Parts: sequence; structure tokens; C-alpha cells
Amino acid sequence: MKQNPLRNMRNFWSLAVLGFAIAGVNNFLIPHVLAFQSQAAAGSIVDRQTEQRSADAATELTGKSEHREATNKQTLSSLPSPFWDLNNLAEISYSQLLEVLARRPESNNTPGETAAQPEDIARFDKIIQYAKKQNLPDRPIGEIIQAIGDNFLGQPYAEGLLDKSDAEKLIVTLNKFDCVLFVETVLAISRGVAVKDYDYQNFVNRLEQQRYVNGKINGYCSRLHYFSEWINDNQKRQTVENITTQLGGVPMNKTLNFMSQHRSSYPQMVKDEATYQCIVNQEADLAKTIVNYIPTNRIKSVYSQLKPGDIVAVATDVKGLDVTHTGFVYRNADGNLGLIHASPAGAVTVAYDLQTYISRVESAIGIVVARAKPPNQIGSIVRTSVRIHEGLKSSLQTRLRFDIKKQII
Repeated sequence: MKQNPLRNMRNFWSLAVLGFAIAGVNNFLIPHVLAFQSQAAAGSIVDRQTEQRSADAATELTGKSEHREATNKQTLSSLPSPFWDLNNLAEISYSQLLEVLARRPESNNTPGETAAQPEDIARFDKIIQYAKKQNLPDRPIGEIIQAIGDNFLGQPYAEGLLDKSDAEKLIVTLNKFDCVLFVETVLAISRGVAVKDYDYQNFVNRLEQQRYVNGKINGYCSRLHYFSEWINDNQKRQTVENITTQLGGVPMNKTLNFMSQHRSSYPQMVKDEATYQCIVNQEADLAKTIVNYIPTNRIKSVYSQLKPGDIVAVATDVKGLDVTHTGFVYRNADGNLGLIHASPAGAVTVAYDLQTYISRVESAIGIVVARAKPPNQIGSIVRTSVRIHEGLKSSLQTRLRFDIKKQII
């Protein structure tokens, strides 16, 4: 079919406008927001995303020479997602751009991450709809946590969910929990709801950030196995704040080495000497940390300072171990404080009185308390800008394919 130069020119400028819009998100909104955030909260969630933004745009008109065309292709193929820098979109040929767009992976799964299960996504969406209907984002983070936790009442307890595979994987489950998985899952959903971030993949990302050293999965040893270590690492990223000392906590005075002293109980350490040595080294680092706890007989005295949604870890007298169980402070209808947790007795449930429950736990000596912190609004703005950016990219991809199809016809 004979080509219409005027129509092609209109198509060209339409694509250019989309390109400039995308470039604007990349080069104005994201950099300014990230610069502000880096001053306010070093080491936050978004910092890991900004490290990916490193590639340059293609710089020469396609077709000037074979060398320059090859350079453009190489540059395009290296552009990281989601921060595509398409300043020079007008200088990139249709064929080059379509080639790159077609090559982008459809899945956001990172190495070691399990694929999302339909039933988990469906349950997540149901909880999000509940959160919107109840206007949960308008409530304090602790109340959001209690409300989200209520959605899991009755879900079964299961042990060893993170250790089903030899290779460390990011396990996501919304239908069964151990005590730590319950805390991590409810916390990750709640922190998203607090800033109206209802994206499932962002929820999964928050799980990874909470579960692993420096927020990044890198093998079995990168998991935060000791809950004191979990609190410390998440406190560095402003996910939680350890308030045990503020509540009058006293030092535990013990060496945390339970895992290395019971190597045979951990298949990953039995099979791999390097993993075992890594755990030993982590325990050595933990020796520098003072773990404080509130003795069992003093828990009621701090009820007035506790809030719904506070993270409670059960301190233990077991040699080499810091805590044996965890859950959230739960405010009952009559105002009394209890504990919502994934109970080893069988399911997610509420213990009516916190101190009474702790006093009945074998080997328990008291509690460690951490308070959740909502994500900062800057991080939410960045995620929103990225979603806008991805939407523009999708529109561009659709338009390009449509235009190419018309030209072929």
C-alpha cells in the first residue's frame, strides 16, 4: 500500500509526545523525589530502586551508519526497568524500539522468588477492597494492622513454610502461616494500605524487604532468623521501632547461638558448610546487640503505653535463643489488650489477655515490643510515578504495534 508521508509524520510526533512524557517522569519527578527522600530516610525502600537507574538513552539518528545503529541497539537493550530513559525517542527507529519492547520480560519475579498463586492474589484483592470500604488508610497504622489481622482469623497454622526448598525462595502465602509469616504478611499489607498502595507486587516487595538482611534475598543466610535481628534490621529501614527500652525493658544477657549449636536441626546448614559459617558469623555480630525485654509480671503495667498492632515477641529462657513466638497487640471490644497470632495450637486466633497468655507459654520470661511505622509518603509518590511511567510505556508499546501493523497493511 502507498504510504502517506503526512500521516507518518503525525504518527511520529504522537510517539515523540509520549516519549517526552515518559522522559519527564524519569528525569524530573523521580530524581527530585528520590533526592528529597535520600535526605530524609537513607536506606529506604526506594533507594534500592534508584540504584537501578543507570543507563543512557540512544543518542544518534538510526540509519546514519551501521556503527551508530548497532550502538543504539546495544544501549536500548541495557535500559533497566522500570526507569526507561527515552529522551531521544525520536532518534530511535520503529524496528529497534519494537524489538526491545518485545524482549522485555513479562514477569516481575526476581531470582529466588516464587510465582504468585491465583488464590493469594484473589485473597489479597479481597482484603484491599475491605480496606477501602472501611477507610482504613485514614486510621493509625496500628489500627490498620489489627483490622487486616482480623481478616485472617481462623486461617491454619503451618510449620516450616519457608524451608520447603533447598534454594532460598521468597515465599508468599495468604492462606496458612507460622507466627513470623503472619506478622510479616499483615505488616506488609498494612503498610501498603496506610499510603493507599494497593499493588500486589509492591506487597511482595515489602515482604522481601522485611524478611531479609538489608531487604534483599540472597540465600538462606540472608534471612533474618533471630527475631531480635529482624527487629534491628527493620528498624534501620524505618519499618518498625523497638520500644522495649522505653517501656522499661531489662537486658536479657545471653549469647544468641541456638542455630549454630543445633546445626543438625537445620538442613540448609547440614548440607552446606558456607551457609553454616555464615550463620556463625551473624551470631557473632548479634553478640554486640543488647536484647531487652519486659518481664512477664510487669506486662500489665505497660498496657496503657501499648497500642493495637504493636509487634510482640515472646522472650524465652531457652539457651542461645531470644524469642520463641510472635504476634500483635490486640484491643478487644471491651478495651482489654490481648494478642492476635498464628497459634501453634492450630490457627490464627486472639488470646484475650496478653499477660495471661505469656504467663502460660512454656519457657517464656516476658516480651519484646516493636511498633510499626507507615511508609513515608515520598516513597508512595515514587511508586505512583513509576506506575504512571509504566502506563505510558504500555500505551507507547500498544501504539507502536498498531502503527506498524497499519504500515505493513
